[in-house]
Amino acid sequence: MFVLSKLFGLLSSPANLLFLLLALLCLLGFTRWKAWQRPLLLALVGGLAIVAFVPWQAILVQPLENRFPGPSSLPQRVDGVIVLGGALDPVVSAARDQVAANGAVERVNALIWLGRHYPKARLVFSGGSGSVTTPDKKEAPVARRYLNELGFGTDGIVFEDQSRNTRENAVYTKQLMAPKNGEVWLLVTSAMHMPRSMGAFAAVDWPVIAYPVDYLTTGEGGGFAFDLGSAFSSIGNGLHEWLGLLYYRMRGWTHAMFPGP
Repeated sequence: MFVLSKLFGLLSSPANLLFLLLALLCLLGFTRWKAWQRPLLLALVGGLAIVAFVPWQAILVQPLENRFPGPSSLPQRVDGVIVLGGALDPVVSAARDQVAANGAVERVNALIWLGRHYPKARLVFSGGSGSVTTPDKKEAPVARRYLNELGFGTDGIVFEDQSRNTRENAVYTKQLMAPKNGEVWLLVTSAMHMPRSMGAFAAVDWPVIAYPVDYLTTGEGGGFAFDLGSAFSSIGNGLHEWLGLLYYRMRGWTHAMFPGP
């Protein structure tokens, strides 16, 4: 099922879907329906023009990011902080022998800030390998190295390195940390990823407080602009999460299609 979920994710990429459509149009030229090739190609070009013009960030990404607002004020007491992986690239890091971060590195930065703000809180970084082809390259060791290089000691941090997806983040981290009733835990991940993450933790009966980072939108809507590259990026990001929410609900890994506060 893990491999199937990854293949499902590939189909959420607009670029992959565009390639499949173009390939089908090319094959159409060798069939008895080849007369349809030109009008379908024109329709595809027109469709791409519309896609480039629509503000997909506001439509697909912004509702995800707005679902769990960050706390207006931090709790006085926090017993633990959970940071989900997805900010560091273990494959490139291993190949280049230096830490390779991506646009979600705010997750790790938040761990440092919250760790200093709550010196008595337990800290855990949850991130194994989400790759089918390189399961031995895991994110948690890269996070340990990154934090040490930044001068933030890791002796008191728990690194969970077996999880391959958000569901396993919740399951394995709960097993490791054994949270007690009444404890206050913060969950750090990208704002767009927060609904699925909060749903996954609720499904394993672990109430946590959302601490979203790595915002992609302003939260106030978006204007129209002709930018196909940006449109593909927004559609890819948004579809990945919406399809992920659907998949998690179908598997019973969340209690709602769109988990909320």
